This record gives sequence, C-alpha cells and structure tokens, in this order.
Amino acid sequence: MYRSAPFPVLFAIFLLVLALPLHAVEPNHDSYDEMLSYLTTSHIGGQALAGATGAIAVNIAAGDANLQSNTRAIVVGDFAKLRMIQGQQIIALRATAPDAMHSIIDGNAFAGAKGLLSINQVSGVANRESNAIAIMLASQGIEEATNQRLAAYSVNPDGATGGRPQGASSSSRRSAVVSNTAFEGSEGVVQLNQIAGMGNTAVNRLLITVELPPR
Repeated sequence: MYRSAPFPVLFAIFLLVLALPLHAVEPNHDSYDEMLSYLTTSHIGGQALAGATGAIAVNIAAGDANLQSNTRAIVVGDFAKLRMIQGQQIIALRATAPDAMHSIIDGNAFAGAKGLLSINQVSGVANRESNAIAIMLASQGIEEATNQRLAAYSVNPDGATGGRPQGASSSSRRSAVVSNTAFEGSEGVVQLNQIAGMGNTAVNRLLITVELPPR
C-alpha cells in the first residue's frame, strides 16, 4: 500500500472582457430601450454548489455558438503515460451581436467547495472555453512538465474560421463579475473561465505528476 502526497492547493482564474467601460451588472429593466434590446446574461448566484465536494464541472452559456469543455484524466500504476488532446472549432458562423453581455458569479456560489472544481461561464457569441486537468501517479516513467508540454494541453486558438458574427460589437455593453463572497473558503483545484464578449478563447490547464514510493 502507498499513500500519495497531498496535492497543492491551486486557484486559477481567467477573466476576459473586451476593452470597454464597464456598466452596471444588472440591466435597467425600467428602460424601454433596454426591454427591446437583445440581452445575454449568464448568472450563478445564491448558494449554488456551496459546500459541494468531489469532482465538480459546470458549463453555463448565454448567446450563440459558444463551445465549452471540462476534461479530467487520472492514471495510476507502476508505469504511467498520459496524453490529452482537445479540439474546439467554430466554422462559418453568422449570428446577431447582443446589445449587452453579462457574466456574473455572486452570492455564496461555490463557497466552501472542495475538490476538483472546473467552471466555464460565457455570455456572448462564438467564444471557446476549456478546462483540462491531467494527473499521473506512478513509480516510474514520470518526467517533469515543461512549458512546452503544458502548452499541448491547450485549445487550438486558430480553430474559428469561415465567418464573423454580424453586428458592431464595439457598441455592446459587457461585464464579467465575480463577487468577493463567491468561492470563499473553497479548497483544492479551482479553475474558472469567465467571458463576456465575442470571439474569445479562454483556457485553464493543469498537469500534476506524483512519484509514488516503491511498494
């Protein structure tokens, strides 16, 4: 029998918002113009997944032609070898640009969550998000991960081809927000990709290798 060393506590966040002034997170529902607008809002709040434990994966999207993936792979043995390949591609997309795009995580969402927590949240058009975790536990065949090897776990950034979303996105209002109470007290591996916009790619990748003692 053997006991693996405890994994380090890691917290990775990727927040991506196009360079525009931020507006209020909640649209003004009293505005007639606002009521006629095309709005996309993805919202995780309240007590959502607070105190959850284990392997947790969340994909939430508002808009058109958004791609999301959460991938985990764990190998255990005297000899271990792991290869993870991911691909996301958007081809010949034509879609209406939203007038407002908001991605929000607030309240006590994910507070006290423990384990492998991977979240993709997007509001908009033609965005791609990916979380990847690879864990290898072996007594032989382990090599230290280099930056080049970690790069192989990413999503191909050239996957979007053929068309562009319609509409002038420069006039769209957008915001990506995580409140200071969300994720409070969470432990383990926490990955978050959060996008409000159009045509963006966000990736979190993690490779852990642990050498087991001889049995």
